[in-house]
Amino acid sequence: QVQLVESGGGLVQAGGSLRLSCAASGRTFSSYAMAWFRQAPGKEREFVARINWSTTYTYYADSVRGRFTISGDSAKSTVYLQMNSLQLEDTAVYFCAADRTGMSGTWQANYDLWGQGTQVTVSS
Repeated sequence: QVQLVESGGGLVQAGGSLRLSCAASGRTFSSYAMAWFRQAPGKEREFVARINWSTTYTYYADSVRGRFTISGDSAKSTVYLQMNSLQLEDTAVYFCAADRTGMSGTWQANYDLWGQGTQVTVSS
């Protein structure tokens, strides 16, 4: 059974950087796109970034555009999120997700495989 496993979270000061990784555990799989979402305490899960494998097109939430970069390797079912200039508001649990049905977009329902999440905490 394939699973997604995130890593790279931690505690960082405001203005700092972190790089999150997400890899398939068990076996690789085919997907149309992979994405990152995040959920801050007391808030709903929100879209962060997406990468479409066929076009390598990337798309970002307004709140992270210019600071975060998504990349990855579709053959390895691996995706990364480079986070620079981190802000207090970036504190959240970050989840990676895969779209294996071709729905894509920013809606959570369009992604059918999810990781367990990794905590990112930004301190002042």
